[in-house]
Amino acid sequence: MKPFFTLVIAAFFPVASMASEGTEATAMVQNGAIETPDDMSLEDATLADEAEDALVESEDGLLFLDAREVNVREFIWERRIVVVMADTPEDPQFTRQLAALRERESEFVERDVVVIFDANPEDMSALRQVLRPRGFMTAIIDKDGEVKARRPAVRSGRELMAVIDRFPTRRQEILERLPSGR
Repeated sequence: MKPFFTLVIAAFFPVASMASEGTEATAMVQNGAIETPDDMSLEDATLADEAEDALVESEDGLLFLDAREVNVREFIWERRIVVVMADTPEDPQFTRQLAALRERESEFVERDVVVIFDANPEDMSALRQVLRPRGFMTAIIDKDGEVKARRPAVRSGRELMAVIDRFPTRRQEILERLPSGR
């Protein structure tokens, strides 16, 4: 089980531009700096249960979750993740990005999206350790756990949905929902 999660975590790394950082972070996973299910603490299990409860309670709206309180592994093969990170909650790009996501909330829910935000770099959440943002960043993680897009600027809700709609998993979902399109 551990090698599988190592591969999932390794998939979060940008392949071309940060190869040296990727090997460092993979070493962190192997050394236990980022927790895996085998060494998950009771507190982490409780947080994962709370995140799962939040999913059940708010099926009708877009979920906005704090990166410090969520285990990303719970969403693999279930939800797509839009990650919004900044150095401070008062960052204008951070607030504009969250507002852009809220404007098209129902369309993101249709695409099985959950938003995870992190504006506290001193907490060093697992996502922040893996993605290593430099200031503001928006990233999209597909259901397979792979980072498909990341950008150091605000993206409109329409642009984010266009990126998501190009994912192979999303195209397959559309074909399954509307079989006449084959």
